[in-house]
Amino acid sequence: MSAAAPQLQLVEARCYERPVKFRLPFRFGAVTVTDAPQAFVRVRIRTNDGREAEGVAAELLAPKWFDKSPALTHEQNFAQLRRSLGLARRHLLAAGTNTAFGLSATVDAGHHAACAAAGLNGLIASFGLALHERAIIDGFGRLLGEDVFTLARTNRLGLTGTALPDLDGFDLTTFLDRLRPAPMIAARHTVGLVDALTRADLAPAQRLDDGLPETLEEAVEAYGHRHFKLKVAGAIDADVERLAGIADVLDRAVGDYKVTLDGNEQFEHVGAVVELWRRIGEDARLARLKASILFVEQPIARARALAEPVHALAREVPMEIDESDADMDAFARARALGYRGISSKSCKGFYRALLNRARVASWNSEDGAARYFMSAEDLTTQGGVAVQQDLALATLIGATHVERNGHHYVDGMAGAPTIEQEAFLAAHPRLYRRASGRVRLAIGAGEIDTASLAHVPGLAVGPMPDFDAMHPMPTE
Repeated sequence: MSAAAPQLQLVEARCYERPVKFRLPFRFGAVTVTDAPQAFVRVRIRTNDGREAEGVAAELLAPKWFDKSPALTHEQNFAQLRRSLGLARRHLLAAGTNTAFGLSATVDAGHHAACAAAGLNGLIASFGLALHERAIIDGFGRLLGEDVFTLARTNRLGLTGTALPDLDGFDLTTFLDRLRPAPMIAARHTVGLVDALTRADLAPAQRLDDGLPETLEEAVEAYGHRHFKLKVAGAIDADVERLAGIADVLDRAVGDYKVTLDGNEQFEHVGAVVELWRRIGEDARLARLKASILFVEQPIARARALAEPVHALAREVPMEIDESDADMDAFARARALGYRGISSKSCKGFYRALLNRARVASWNSEDGAARYFMSAEDLTTQGGVAVQQDLALATLIGATHVERNGHHYVDGMAGAPTIEQEAFLAAHPRLYRRASGRVRLAIGAGEIDTASLAHVPGLAVGPMPDFDAMHPMPTE
């Protein structure tokens, strides 16, 4: 049942960061990442009756995903994301009083325009606004003493779809009222382009021996994964051989498994993706793996992805956009070209994910079949604030599995003070585990226990991180 959406305003916002060192290099597309800063946004909100509360959000400043220009260094990518955070902060502080959703909706166009004027693309613009809106939601829930699932279900956030023509006439109230948290979600393990597949792939001198799995084979043994996300590079011969090596491990070590393919914009046009799909179908080594593929994620570079139809390939395998999801209109444009899915990522926007999920419900109802879908994807979300908020969003949209990779490439809550790690473990004792002096995400039988996320006011966080152990972020 829908409740009134209170009015509030953002009265203070500060940005911080802390370094994150990867335990394993992560390669996607044409880049390998070994470290990156993690951004934290801390806000203070005030309702019309004068009550105030703090909220928080966090996300990695991931290089070469938001803007993949080879001319930019990692440091320049970090600076782009910091700039977006600074612009979002300025716009939201000046937005006055509105509902939680209304604040974001009011500044969205102006923020994207200001970012474009500064040479920042739509994904980068979305990043800055997304972190602030999540921190506002967190503070709002803490103030009301309500968890994010209740806020969404009763629409205390004030969500509307009136500006989206394709949702005209859709019963958003009933849709939101049916959203429920899930006590468990399957972890879809990412296999990066340079990840070792078997123990034999690593010489003794290459091993970390840090108590965590270092190969695909070991990850399956340690976590019991049944869902996998496989990176492909757009070099078809090499991709087929890489997939064959992965299939050899999965066919031997896993029973019934499901996979997704992620092209990370490495294919110049749809014809190259069709050729990869043909080659996969012709290779007997890939028969079981092909039958397990759920969808192909953003294989075509964003400059062309929404400029050419993919209907022919989409009849063979569902196609999804990810990096092309730079604004609220992207999914509708992609649908017209034959795409059936869109990814949910906290870094692109909490409200955008909910409205795109409403589109899935609306379009499937129109078609009378479950044709359209939404997946939950990761951007190396780190233990604590970031991973919990993204897991909450994934379960809120009804995802039954979510790509998780932060726990594999980074050793637990690396960089966080011990007292912060212990606070999150105490608040979420089934979500985390302690091992070798570090608090780490707990995965058993391929699943993550998310039940505790529905029992803390705000956006699934609970404890506040230690801001004194961070550095103020330069955002201007």
